[in-house]
Amino acid sequence: MNQDYIQPNPWSLIEEGFDSERIKSSESLFSIGNGAMGQRANFEEDYTGGTFQGSYIAGVYYPDKTRVGWWKNGYPEYFAKVLNAPNWIGIRIRIDGETLDLNSCKKVSAFKRELNMQEGWYKRSFKALLANDVEVDVMVTRFLSLDLDELGAIKYDIKPLNKDADIECIPYLDSGITNEDSNWDDKFWNTTGIASKKSRAFIEAHTMKTNFATCTFMQANVTVGERALEPEPLEQTETFVGVKFQSTVKGGETISLVKLGGYTVSRNHPAERLVAEANTVLDKASKLGFERLLEDQKKAWAAIWEMSDITIEGDVKAQQGIRFNIFQLNQTYLGKDSRLNIGPKGFTGEKYGGSTYWDTEAYCLPFYMATKDQTVAWSLLEYRFNHLEKAIENAQKLGFTNGAALYPMVTMNGEECHNEWEITFEEIHRNGAIAFAIYNYYRFTGDYSYIPEMGLEVLIGIARFWHQRANLSSKKKKYVILGVTGPNEYENNVNNNWYTNYLAKWCIEYALEQLVKVKEGYPVDYDRIIAHTKLTDAETELWGEVASNMFFPYSKKLEVFLQQDGFLDKELIKVNDLSKTERPINQKWSWDRILRSPYIKQADVLQGFYLFEDHFTVDELEKHFDFYEPFTVHESSLSPCVHSIQAAKLGRMDQAYTFYLRTSRLDLDDYNKEVEEGLHITSMAGTWMSIVEGFGGMRVADDKLCFTPQIPKQWKSYSFKINFRNRIIKVTVSTKGTSFELGGSEEMSIRVNGERVVLQPGKRVDI
Repeated sequence: MNQDYIQPNPWSLIEEGFDSERIKSSESLFSIGNGAMGQRANFEEDYTGGTFQGSYIAGVYYPDKTRVGWWKNGYPEYFAKVLNAPNWIGIRIRIDGETLDLNSCKKVSAFKRELNMQEGWYKRSFKALLANDVEVDVMVTRFLSLDLDELGAIKYDIKPLNKDADIECIPYLDSGITNEDSNWDDKFWNTTGIASKKSRAFIEAHTMKTNFATCTFMQANVTVGERALEPEPLEQTETFVGVKFQSTVKGGETISLVKLGGYTVSRNHPAERLVAEANTVLDKASKLGFERLLEDQKKAWAAIWEMSDITIEGDVKAQQGIRFNIFQLNQTYLGKDSRLNIGPKGFTGEKYGGSTYWDTEAYCLPFYMATKDQTVAWSLLEYRFNHLEKAIENAQKLGFTNGAALYPMVTMNGEECHNEWEITFEEIHRNGAIAFAIYNYYRFTGDYSYIPEMGLEVLIGIARFWHQRANLSSKKKKYVILGVTGPNEYENNVNNNWYTNYLAKWCIEYALEQLVKVKEGYPVDYDRIIAHTKLTDAETELWGEVASNMFFPYSKKLEVFLQQDGFLDKELIKVNDLSKTERPINQKWSWDRILRSPYIKQADVLQGFYLFEDHFTVDELEKHFDFYEPFTVHESSLSPCVHSIQAAKLGRMDQAYTFYLRTSRLDLDDYNKEVEEGLHITSMAGTWMSIVEGFGGMRVADDKLCFTPQIPKQWKSYSFKINFRNRIIKVTVSTKGTSFELGGSEEMSIRVNGERVVLQPGKRVDI
């Protein structure tokens, strides 16, 4: 834990007291989004102190040219950057000629922020004594509409406290913005048009290179009491347009500004109609009004929470943590658009480019399958199918042939756009996560249709890659996979990473199984796929040879699979024997020292034991957990959740709880000292998994939903819902036992602690 200023509250994030050192951290934590766009919690008014400006539009990016030299053959030409979009939230406030700026005020008091997760709004209030000795009370409410996802709304109230004051409000749009993270300081945006009419204004701009056309729009209305103010013309620049309102406001009286704004984008509309579409959005929103829009927002979030909420009794910090994670996941992705995916920072920062990683398949898919309609998970799988041809191109650039597919480590459009050699070309296990997601989708939903329609072609491309990437070792008389990076990115260019080899074997075998199944059950699809891929029996026989003879490094003495060939050659000093002054090692050590150390960034061998739990005994899991966890520094946000699930599986609930608390409050407590850069969105799904799969012990085995529930001693009870094959099951676990409630109209059998239990709709079953 590196910060502790967010007040414990079951439904809200609350910060009290103004501290300039916390600004960037809070800008991340109090971020808002609606799946189509997002906004860091920047101040609407001017702020000259340290800040990280961030407004983001889903799917809009820039291909920032990489800095790597020409000799790196096959290296990606660019690293995709999520763009800081034109600013629509800005409101310049002048009070008796003095600009309202919390960084230059004589005094700021009663400062409070609240992010209400239950209802989906962000509020900020404060009192400020300006340099000219005018004191004002300010209240600001902001949200991004779930119903009208191109729209955001702001209500900004100012009350002079100690005298009458002349107040100017200038709501504005600004396209003269930059990214904090840029390789060459390129210009990302080109402003092509600015227009204003009465209380509305528009800036048209397109991204350089990718040519996404956008219209940033706003409408502002200002009242003093019951009196509406008329807008005054304001001079505009090449990248700025504002509307000015001015009035003398009596002490104790409130001037209230309502600003509606947002983005229309050429991804969704013809470029020539963006202003017209923006006017349509503003017409709809104006007709509803701010208060109705806010009520609709509350209803939309209530519908989300009805299915996705996890309740915890007796531990407010744990409750706040899980709801924060669920809230941010839903702010980032709602499954409405299969062209979109889940960036590791979502709409909260620029790090990682805002692109898609293997995190989606390994961590996020289970959350969306269980808390949404299965069409949302289908959209995530469809995203990868739509990028299959690009994956084949990515493999071709590296010398692979015959339709072998290597899905990118980082992507916006299916093309690899990462800029670290050891990740781009070596961390190839991401291919396996995509294949596993196809299996996991069918296992959970029971919907096989994706495989003959789309998935089998993906599996064939992946199997072809693994077949070609492995080579026969004459010494070992086995197939080996050389020069890789496993999930533990603190080891690069190693041979026979166990997790990678195991995934490769499984992917090939699973592809072979599905070929047989589709041939027998879906002959029309099978013939289409074989004709398109030109797959032959001779080729699949070669696949089988590779899978059957894959090499796995193993220590007979320790009775564990080795993370890679040379793991035992390292100086095996456990993490607990490291001085705390050496941690985190990724901030204290050279990369050379890290690579030679035994320290594990996140679950690696144990990641395999998590995905393929049913392939191993509990005793085998325990041996591997006891060997590898003591060397794990958990310096990846994806690490604690996997370890929490496995500790719970082993009945080590104290350890499981410690890992859970770390993953659920990773950002709230800033464990990694980096929250100001943005939140860890994809790992938040791991927090959900820690409770549902870890404490609740939820699994799908033999086509049945199974539970082995446990409860941390710190809790009195917890509950969650699962949408399993379009049937809703509510699970409540307490210190007294576990209860199950089934919705719908048909009975359902599940297994609890290995015993069959029949659930009747509308009747609670206590175990």
